[in-house]
Amino acid sequence: MTDIAPLTPRPEVMEFLLTRRSRPAKTLTGPVPDRETVETLLRAAARSPDHGKLEPWRFIVLERAACARLAELTATRGVEAGLDAEKVEKSRRNFADAHLVVAVIAAPVEAEKVPEVEQILSAGAVCLALVNAALASGWGANWLTGWMAMDRGFLSQGLTLEAHEFVAGFIHLGTETALPPERPRPDLDRITTWVAE
Repeated sequence: MTDIAPLTPRPEVMEFLLTRRSRPAKTLTGPVPDRETVETLLRAAARSPDHGKLEPWRFIVLERAACARLAELTATRGVEAGLDAEKVEKSRRNFADAHLVVAVIAAPVEAEKVPEVEQILSAGAVCLALVNAALASGWGANWLTGWMAMDRGFLSQGLTLEAHEFVAGFIHLGTETALPPERPRPDLDRITTWVAE
């Protein structure tokens, strides 16, 4: 068993967390992380909080050809669902332009002590952990969802998911081509309540 070092301040990690910024998927291109690097990123993401050690999530790594296939399925499913053409095209491009995407699959299990919502929140934590691991490793990363994440036809045909599974996030990975501008951040005074007793 690996020894765990006692907690010590890591100011460089806090600096990263205080300045982290996702890179828009449309600005990502190749090269992409190789398989060994992706596996390291997945190991980091899998260290997310998981009450009961249920692992109510899994990963599907979508390489370029798989993304192209899903782009076409997105177009087909969007038309079948009667969605607005502009919305369908934007969703299609998310896959058509992608070089590497990790689909984080929420796969809740029956557990007496761990409600489904807690398991789904764990899958969300995995998504953020994966984005942060990629950014910390020097790769551009973006967490997207979209209507496809819940569309049963897309999920079964495109990803072979079971009926209880859905996509918590499509994590796009690649090389950034443009540095995004900073965006407004939450006003902590507005969203924080301190309770002393």
